[in-house]
Amino acid sequence: MTHISVTVDGTAYEDDVEPRLLLVHYLRDRLGLTGTPIGCDTSNCGTCTVELDGMSVKSCTVLAVQADGCEVTTVQGLARDGAWTPLQRAFHEQHALQCGYCTPGMIMAARDLLRENPRPGPDEVRKALEGNLCRCTGYQNIVRAVLAAAEETSASEERQNTQEVTA
Repeated sequence: MTHISVTVDGTAYEDDVEPRLLLVHYLRDRLGLTGTPIGCDTSNCGTCTVELDGMSVKSCTVLAVQADGCEVTTVQGLARDGAWTPLQRAFHEQHALQCGYCTPGMIMAARDLLRENPRPGPDEVRKALEGNLCRCTGYQNIVRAVLAAAEETSASEERQNTQEVTA
């Protein structure tokens, strides 16, 4: 057993884990955070995407011991005080999910894209989400949702900047 200290969705955890335990299994089985689905266990589908120290990773390719000392954010840790993020809201409003299985990974990968490129074009969204598979939607509404979230976030930042200048 190996002792780890990890912060997940803002809560600190200390645990003894088997060195071969995957992060996705640690999140789901040990911490009960089932919002991160287990898909293929081979990193092909992207359903298990989480943020590890602010970078998106497929948690089926990371050992829990590799997260020692790190901060992990899951889709369950995004909403604040019950309020969805613009990206979560856009997925809902743009009907960017059907069965919902891929949605957590899509949202987490899209967050990574929007952090690096706050105003992506449709082709950039498609490229950024290549490692996440959806078998239901055809991706069109997913791309629309990411673009809508980018637009909302940019408009909100512009309003905030305008308010700061006039204050």
